Amino acid sequence: MKTERISTDILIIGGGTAGCYAALTLAEKSDARVLICEKANIKRSGCLAAGVNALNAYITDGHTPQDYVDYARKDAEDIVRGDLLLTMSERLNSVTKRLEKLGLVILKDENGKYVARGNRNLKINGENIKPILADAVTGLPNVTVMNRINITDFSVENNRINGAFGFGIDSGVFYTIEAKAVIVATGGAAGLYKPNNPGFSRHKMWYPPFNTGAGYAMGIRSGAEMTTFEMRFIALRCKDTIAPTGTLAQGVGAKQINSLGENYEGKYGITTSQRVYGTVTENVEGRGPCYLKTEGITPEQDESLLKAYLNMAPSQTIKWIESGKLPSSQNVEIEGTEPYIVGGHTASGYWVDSKRETTIHGLFAAGDVAGGCPQKYVTGALAEGEIAALAAAEYIGNNASGSISEAEEKIRLAEAEKFLSQKNAQFTYEQLEEAMQTVMDSYAGGIKTNYRFNEKQLDLADEKIVRLQTLSDKLRANDYHELMFIYELRERLTVCRSLIAHLKARHETRWHSFAENLDYPDRNDKDFHCYVNSVMENGEIKIILRELVKEGQSYEHSH
Repeated sequence: MKTERISTDILIIGGGTAGCYAALTLAEKSDARVLICEKANIKRSGCLAAGVNALNAYITDGHTPQDYVDYARKDAEDIVRGDLLLTMSERLNSVTKRLEKLGLVILKDENGKYVARGNRNLKINGENIKPILADAVTGLPNVTVMNRINITDFSVENNRINGAFGFGIDSGVFYTIEAKAVIVATGGAAGLYKPNNPGFSRHKMWYPPFNTGAGYAMGIRSGAEMTTFEMRFIALRCKDTIAPTGTLAQGVGAKQINSLGENYEGKYGITTSQRVYGTVTENVEGRGPCYLKTEGITPEQDESLLKAYLNMAPSQTIKWIESGKLPSSQNVEIEGTEPYIVGGHTASGYWVDSKRETTIHGLFAAGDVAGGCPQKYVTGALAEGEIAALAAAEYIGNNASGSISEAEEKIRLAEAEKFLSQKNAQFTYEQLEEAMQTVMDSYAGGIKTNYRFNEKQLDLADEKIVRLQTLSDKLRANDYHELMFIYELRERLTVCRSLIAHLKARHETRWHSFAENLDYPDRNDKDFHCYVNSVMENGEIKIILRELVKEGQSYEHSH
């Protein structure tokens, strides 16, 4: 592989929602040289690639940022960082206003006020939300965008970030990137479990299949502290299309009903995990299939739903039109997805301080990859991008830059070249990926077991994942695109190990379905009203139980 060294002030890994907004902030608030490395192309990458029809985090009239903190705290059964939620919530409306100035169409009423959808959401025409963000970043002074660059490893020395390594998926150039600070904004992890639609349609899932947990994995291997991986996210979606259900529930007030027509929401609760758990239980007990009740809505509501889904999940609109049965004439069947690790909906991710610095000096996390701050969605990711950018700019002003040694560069280069030169590989990356998903589905609480697991199953899962990690060392890549797939598989396997350790460590069931532990079926506030954190030491996951940050207080690293 050809090699190239690059030097920058701040490296942003991931050109999605948080990454783009971090770059925008840095261009406005500092003179730092910024480099964005994006695995795909920032114009259509990340969670916003296909668009979105609402901004789900906004402080509407009559509400305060603290109200949003209280809502997220209740939904997560207290296991949140209130300091992170508040600093995010205080910025939700300002970043929304900035998005509108950049060109996002936010629906308004006759008085010129934003049209709210529920207590915290705004209606938008958001099919082109990602191109709007990408266009705003492209051409910024002091900001360079490198698309089709797969970042594989951090360079960390004495618990301080010096940069990262990666390669060009098209060019095959191996890059050593030195940076005074790094913002990781790579998103969460999909593809760990066998999906609803395996085989040919395996990429039809709730979360972007290209988000592999790369940012998590690089941090785990570098010794960063992680938090709350056991709070998995399972989305309640329209069956087959895996389209969002919130548009139906909030847009037209559709309630969850079973095959008998009974509304079962009140029976289980309406937090995010309870909605999934109720649907699973109704099916297990023989009262399925389950639906969102849309029969009887008006023709105007039909048309509104058809348009809304075109903004982010056109397959659902196509399904309605193709079948000739609009939602007003047929209830919409629902199901849970496979589990994901995603800090934008739950509290999974890096353990960070209020400035979004991780436990590695100079490494900042924003968006889905940052833990402790659930229910952040699009605007929360923008807010964290802004917070991390301002903190990174402050950091480089107060700290001297490090460097990456040639010896470390040679080690990382040799790792990449090994996969390109190995002969007689016994398996392909696809076969090992399918094996990984089967293991997680069967032993770590996937769809097959109705999201339930016990300690013995988790032990077996970890044993089998370690075996797959060993086998992945012997894979062969025929080109640089396949080399990317091998790294993605290895990232997922690393995240799987951390996830299994977290699931095993929480000896209770606080979030039904999200973490349904059959050995400990009840909630245990006495022992587990705490954060379950972890670090990797000598290749093994060490669990750390931390006390909750009290209301009104803020946690800051002591390093």
